[in-house]
Amino acid sequence: MKIHKRLCTSLFPVFVLLFSVAVNAEVRLPNVLSSHAVLQRNAPIHIWGWSDPGETITVRFHDQTRTATATDLGKWSLWLAPEQAGGPYTLTAQGSGDSAAAVTLSDILIGDVWVASGQSNMEMPLSGFPNSAVLKNGAQEIAQANLPTVRLLRIEKKSSYFPVSDINSTWTTCTPQTAADFSAVAYFFGREINSREHVPIGLIDSTWGGTPVDSWISLDRIGSDAGLMPIYRSWSIFTDELSDRDLEIARDKREDDAAAKAGQPKPKHSWHPDGLSWEPASLYNGMIAPLVPYTIKGAIWYQGETNSDPERAPMYARFFRAMIQDWRKQWGEGNFPFLYVQISNFSSPNENWGAVRDAQRRTLSETDTAMAVTLDVGDKDNVHPPDKQTVGGRLALAARALTYGEPQLEFSGPLYRTATVEGNAMRVWFDHAKDGLAAHGGQLDGFEIAGSDGKFLPAKAKIDGSSVLIEAQGVAHPAAVRYGWASWTDANLFNKEGLPASTFTSQPGLD
Repeated sequence: MKIHKRLCTSLFPVFVLLFSVAVNAEVRLPNVLSSHAVLQRNAPIHIWGWSDPGETITVRFHDQTRTATATDLGKWSLWLAPEQAGGPYTLTAQGSGDSAAAVTLSDILIGDVWVASGQSNMEMPLSGFPNSAVLKNGAQEIAQANLPTVRLLRIEKKSSYFPVSDINSTWTTCTPQTAADFSAVAYFFGREINSREHVPIGLIDSTWGGTPVDSWISLDRIGSDAGLMPIYRSWSIFTDELSDRDLEIARDKREDDAAAKAGQPKPKHSWHPDGLSWEPASLYNGMIAPLVPYTIKGAIWYQGETNSDPERAPMYARFFRAMIQDWRKQWGEGNFPFLYVQISNFSSPNENWGAVRDAQRRTLSETDTAMAVTLDVGDKDNVHPPDKQTVGGRLALAARALTYGEPQLEFSGPLYRTATVEGNAMRVWFDHAKDGLAAHGGQLDGFEIAGSDGKFLPAKAKIDGSSVLIEAQGVAHPAAVRYGWASWTDANLFNKEGLPASTFTSQPGLD
């Protein structure tokens, strides 16, 4: 076969470049392994990266030295023995070539690593959202955010059709500058654990506002569970709605321009979600998959508002459980703690918020989970309530009780256990109410009762020790009771520790 001389000449620089890259390839670590990182204590530490195929890589960390050989694709991986909390340390990775330069990471701490994920209420940073949400005492909180043993890793938003292997961001120390744009809930959670446990804390902020739980589940899990196929039905409906998205945005701009020209305030418009961020598994692929090789302590989660539409709400319990199970399988660390926030109190035109809150309550059947109820810190007119300190504090309370060896600590508000019929009334029994119940603000509100017709009516309720007795005029034969069901509710039941009761219904749910 003849090769044209001009073609050979034109390709020669390319061959030289490729050969040069091949023989001079350097050892590379993923960005999740960077200077200022926190590595998980008391667990095998995973170190991995890329180099020339077949190259021997030597990793040195603290008093340990380990080696690995790269595959024919140039991928290598090794495990360090568990370490106790401490640091700062230096980590080096060096190839076997004579001129191979070592990759050196400095200021590495050993402590606990928590992944924070979900939609906008987890994403909301200390600096708030411009023109829509301000954090309570935000300026003061930012000014005080100098925490040398707390480290932050903020994952850039990325959707992908396939699992990606790396991220663009790297770890930073916690300063007012870095904390200002970091998840407020995650920051307050990490600050509390750091101050009480006296160990370094690494926080990974992997969040995207306005996204459904569907996007955070891997295709591996979705494709292996027929019960999750409604995810694609929801995606189909959503893509149909996207067909006019550009036209709607253009219309909104025309209305804004007309208002500005007339000297009037901008009109309110419907929110237009980013289409790719709603695609099933897209955010797992782009924002969770590259973290899976990294050893962690657990996860905190705040999401569900987007799944309150009529199409998704009935399936939320199934989808959410699938995501928790999926993450635990992907990380391969067993049932690591998964702590989450129940969506808050908000006057939404969508009346499925109660169903989502109840689905989140039912998800507590998953082992090593806990839920922070936030009905008492909601904002009727803002889906992003400003009090993120309470939210992070309640997640930390759950972590202290379930993860950090304080089992005597009450970490949950009253949770529905069972309901019994007593004549024309119903009695509801609660867990996490051993010291009794209380109504904050006077009269107990938020309860509804239904007869066999399934129509719920507002009910009168009174506390009796660790139970509540409920009855409603016009319901002679009660069959079901529910609490805190409206999107915005005056529900005010608490336990004696001051933690609010969760939304619930005694009717069977879609589990």
